[in-house]
Amino acid sequence: MSLRPESFQRIPVRTVRTAWAACPKGTPAMLVRDRLDVLFEDEEFADLYPSDGRPGFSPGQLALVSVLQFAENLSDRAAADAVRTRIDVKYALGLELEDPGFDYSVLSEFRARLAEGDAADRLLRVMLQRLAEAGLLKAGGRQRTDATHVLAAVRTLSRLELVGESLRAALEELAEADGDWLLTLIEPEWDKRYGRKVEIGKVPGGKAGVTALAETFGRDGQKVLAAAWAPDAPPRLRVLPQVEILRRVWVHHYYWDPRGHLRWRDGHALPPASLRFDSPYDTDAHYCVKRDTAWSGYRAHFTETCTAGLPEVVVHVATTIAPVQDGELTQKIHGG
Repeated sequence: MSLRPESFQRIPVRTVRTAWAACPKGTPAMLVRDRLDVLFEDEEFADLYPSDGRPGFSPGQLALVSVLQFAENLSDRAAADAVRTRIDVKYALGLELEDPGFDYSVLSEFRARLAEGDAADRLLRVMLQRLAEAGLLKAGGRQRTDATHVLAAVRTLSRLELVGESLRAALEELAEADGDWLLTLIEPEWDKRYGRKVEIGKVPGGKAGVTALAETFGRDGQKVLAAAWAPDAPPRLRVLPQVEILRRVWVHHYYWDPRGHLRWRDGHALPPASLRFDSPYDTDAHYCVKRDTAWSGYRAHFTETCTAGLPEVVVHVATTIAPVQDGELTQKIHGG
């Protein structure tokens, strides 16, 4: 394990002299260092060092870089360039002027480790504690909450593509789990329908053509589901993740008519967006519209202080499915 906790309490003399000569009024990055000293100590985040033998960059420094990156809305590449080339950032991090910094890919890897467990919440708690100790954050002040959309990292699918792709994903998982069992179900046309990523453009026949193709997908999927739940089927197949997702997608988008035929749901008969998901590869991604913005993904609710005379600081972040409205969390967040 490449664990090398370091202390950056003392800024190199040349860095101090050069930074103040170049920026006599200071910059936000320099003021953060002067007012808060070392914001994140390595010892507090030792578990965020990589554990695969690669060189371990200081997690305390990477945490501060991430904060400055967010404050200035920088890309990973631009943030890494700032560490390498900007004197005020070297001052904030306590680096020598000759320090080469790190490759920009380190930041995304650090965020991946930060997303595990409670590391991100711990980082926020440490930052808020430092701000309170510096007198920049006080209890009982005013705060406000607003939300923004977060796009899911999945392909945008139509309803028709969703059911087709859900069936394809389930077939691939079943083929790996028990190919011999699946072979007895496969029909000759399935290779053309589900042999590659399902992408559907304009369907001949208009709405009737869409419904006909959707119900073809529906019958194929129902055949797989019925077989998986048959008494003689291996029980492990019905608990495969993509098979369960297939079952849920069929509940959302199909229904049985009085004659016992599987039918494609009309758009007005669909479950609410808070129950439906938009991709078999991310069941937390939901469709939502807020004013002029429509997206599939999540909603991030940010709460920040707005007390006169003090800096505005994000003190709470909550991520929910997209259909959760802004006001639904306000009382809970502010009451906590």
